[in-house]
Amino acid sequence: MKLCFNQATTLNNSNLVKDLEYCEKHGYDYIEIRTMDKLPEYLQDHSIDDLAHYFQTHHIKPLAFNALVFFNNRDQAGHEEIIREFKDMMEMGSKLGVQYVVAVPLVTTDKIRKADIKSSCVEVLRELSDIAKPYGLKIAVEFVGHPQCTVNTFGQAYDIVEAVDRANVGLVLDCFHFHAMGSKPEDLEKADASKIFILHIDDTEDFPIGFLTDDDRVWPGLGAIDLDHILSTLKKNGYSDVVSVELFRPEYYELDAEEAIRTAKETTLQVVSRYFDLQSVVG
Repeated sequence: MKLCFNQATTLNNSNLVKDLEYCEKHGYDYIEIRTMDKLPEYLQDHSIDDLAHYFQTHHIKPLAFNALVFFNNRDQAGHEEIIREFKDMMEMGSKLGVQYVVAVPLVTTDKIRKADIKSSCVEVLRELSDIAKPYGLKIAVEFVGHPQCTVNTFGQAYDIVEAVDRANVGLVLDCFHFHAMGSKPEDLEKADASKIFILHIDDTEDFPIGFLTDDDRVWPGLGAIDLDHILSTLKKNGYSDVVSVELFRPEYYELDAEEAIRTAKETTLQVVSRYFDLQSVVG
């Protein structure tokens, strides 16, 4: 299994240049690039060609663009904007060697029936699949463990991906989101691991279902999530691709960026190495 760094972990105390420098130094294999803030910030003083050259000359590689946000159940104008944004991601991603675009379902206070959510997700994801195919990129759908997200459990997201039935459409399994809305362990146990493209590793303070927010995340192994069950199930099912550490904890943003990146690696390895071989990770 390869180790990846998600830029959310240093969202308020770093930038793409620093994240790349420190992730390279500490032996990460991949990085998830935040397209809503960190990439535009980088492009103020650099070009996509500069970034492509960096990846060509260093060990670390770009795993994913994170993220295409609120892709489903949009009005016509919103849908057209999603398609424009996705096409831009395809152009940039193909130049950089990005493998995935993380797609996040709509978060809303509006009540939408589950059948309408599924119908919209399947329709849009098939459209995105067609656009992505010639570029060779894949779409990784990330359900969000919050009551107001239209797709908020693993089982619901897996059902949508099965209905889409495209080889280039799969899932992000985020341990926090899996725990936060009480996703069923049995749904993961019977899942086809080939439909899980990215594993997000994290942990959380012990609050009830429906009350957890991203701020409650803690380093892997220091919280209430049953990471052992998730990791052992993935191991049994044959998953062995990428683990990406992703936290949003405000107090961690007070750390020096290199300290955060080093701690993220150390805590992740302590947990994940019980089930997966991460010996390829240097540093």
